[in-house]
Amino acid sequence: MKKVLVVGGGAREHVLCDAVHRSQDASLFSVMKNVNPGIKHLAEAYNQIKETDVEHVVDYAKQKHVDLVFIGPEAPLEQGLTNALQKQDISVCAPTKEAARIETDKEWMRDLLQKYQIKGQLKYQSFTDIDKIKQYIEQLHGNVVLKPVGLTGGKGVKVAGDHFTDLDGALEYIDQIFEEKIGGKAKVVIEEKAEGEEFTVQGFTDGKTIKTLPAVQDHKRLEPGDNGPNTGGMGSYSNKDGLLPFLSQKDYDAAVHILQQIIDALSKENCAYVGPIYGQFMLTSDGPKVIEINARFGDPEAMNVLPLLQTDFVSLGEKMVSKALDSIDLRFDMKATVCKYVVPEGYGVKSVSGKKIQIDVDQIENVGASLFYASVNQDNDDVTTTSSRSLAVVGFANALSDAEQLCEKALTFVHSDHIYIRHDIGTKDLIQQRIDHMKTLRGVKTTV
Repeated sequence: MKKVLVVGGGAREHVLCDAVHRSQDASLFSVMKNVNPGIKHLAEAYNQIKETDVEHVVDYAKQKHVDLVFIGPEAPLEQGLTNALQKQDISVCAPTKEAARIETDKEWMRDLLQKYQIKGQLKYQSFTDIDKIKQYIEQLHGNVVLKPVGLTGGKGVKVAGDHFTDLDGALEYIDQIFEEKIGGKAKVVIEEKAEGEEFTVQGFTDGKTIKTLPAVQDHKRLEPGDNGPNTGGMGSYSNKDGLLPFLSQKDYDAAVHILQQIIDALSKENCAYVGPIYGQFMLTSDGPKVIEINARFGDPEAMNVLPLLQTDFVSLGEKMVSKALDSIDLRFDMKATVCKYVVPEGYGVKSVSGKKIQIDVDQIENVGASLFYASVNQDNDDVTTTSSRSLAVVGFANALSDAEQLCEKALTFVHSDHIYIRHDIGTKDLIQQRIDHMKTLRGVKTTV
């Protein structure tokens, strides 16, 4: 029996733990900052440790004689948790601090794409000088995206037209980045704004081979119709054929090719990448463009695809670590999925925490959906909100519309006066808007 440690306590880590738990020959251990009720139920043992507390996480792994580690969030990667575990001869299915720079340093990622002439690059420059910033924004006609260089939990990006409308609005946010060192540095990456539809491709890699999962579309904006502030992600959907209603096989393959080029480039930079990887792309009239590369599974995108995985997850991890990924096949239960997050009232602005949520887990499972806990507190049978996302419910079906309806039915078994759900995710109307948008840009004729 292999001892497997999952680091992290969010919904992404809950679904990782579920994948480990379904493995034929593994016992599950966990370290997490907040005690996740779902992980607590699945794990043989757990310890409440901050995920970035590298020394104590390593001590726990040694104490439990762990054979393999999966790291869920990005912050421990930036702190070098993989490196520290490897020094203790513990196998880790996650990138080193150096390889994880594809996510933790947006300037470094863009420079890597430029150095190796990888397709999907956007015009960009990084700045610490406000005068040069004005000149560059004007050069791009104000059609820009502003990104702190470092990690911001998926909430630091500001887009022209969505979050600011003129040069003054852009400079106001840049001043804030500099003053507060958002992302850890007084530095900003300014990119051209890509027009199209976003999609995510996640994959497994051993540093040479990549094996990818069904495409997913995340919804970052808080409110229906893609309005309101950016969040960590309000929900996502995937399709039975592994594509999306607006995404062709050619576009998907182009995105996979970009990920493969990045993995090859990292090996050439002497920081070979091992573990889950995901590319966030914008499908434009000129094909996929790189928006972000992340050194982990997506949250919520992991909830769409990992429950469909039929290949033994722990075996996959071992094959990645041993550089033998080409010797194992990925098998999926090919279904459409819709994931919707339940978040505390006020999320995205000022969350109301400490409020009870009533959850009928049995009824959710009876309708054929899955529940993954994110950030909640549990005292006996009482589950209460924190300031972050609370839980995710995922519906699975042969048709996308059925998966959405099943998700909605399951959500009727979650009750509180102090929660919020973005109900339009995965609906036919919203998906048709995506299709129509791409038709306008590319003239591609598709249907749900």
